[in-house]
Amino acid sequence: MNILSIPETHSTNDLLREKIRNEKLPEGTALSTDFQTKGKGQVGNTWESEAGKNLLFSLVLYPEHIEIEKQFIISQIVSLAIKTTLELYTSDICIKWPNDIYWKDKKIAGILIENSLQKGKIQFSIIGIGLNVNQTEFISDAPNPVSLAQITGGEYNREEILLQITSEIKKLYTEMDTDKIHTSYLTSLYRNHGWHLYRAENETFEAQIAAIKADGMLELKLKDESVRGFYFKEVEFVITTKGTKED
Repeated sequence: MNILSIPETHSTNDLLREKIRNEKLPEGTALSTDFQTKGKGQVGNTWESEAGKNLLFSLVLYPEHIEIEKQFIISQIVSLAIKTTLELYTSDICIKWPNDIYWKDKKIAGILIENSLQKGKIQFSIIGIGLNVNQTEFISDAPNPVSLAQITGGEYNREEILLQITSEIKKLYTEMDTDKIHTSYLTSLYRNHGWHLYRAENETFEAQIAAIKADGMLELKLKDESVRGFYFKEVEFVITTKGTKED
């Protein structure tokens, strides 16, 4: 595994993309940093991370063999790889659709996947991962962050966790057992059992997860037996954590 490390950068996703424009890096190359000045979350959100405390890295894949309409498999692979790694250190890890990593009702890791499409194929995928490892205080307005150190009271080697995650991604990506990946993803989902509150179009309703489609659509079954499908940011998970709620 080719791992590049730098003390600080604006965004590992952006920097890795710049490097790919200059040279085709080996598949699986990861770029890690101690601090991001403009770390990115989903849909323009920022990612809070104290310098030198957490795991911040991006990884490149060239999944030209994956059909564009089935690109969600990449998100599933990465989510499962992080979950499997974290389960070496603690329990109660799950995946909040589409690809946030949770410990109970709190967010421990986020994933940002940016795909470059060309001629009907995925030219490359840049996978950005922020994992809270040793940070013990969070000052942003994020409603429910948590770190591995807060969960267990321990302190961890970030480089070791990086190697574990990238190794697990490589394993799942190389094997590409789509049925097994999909089944594992479903069983790993946050709220994969029972009725829970969701919000869409200013309406709050109870539903249970019915299915996840190959393109990433979340299907929710409502109390009246109807099924509604949602893509990312079309529905909120109503989560109460210290009086807050998060989408």
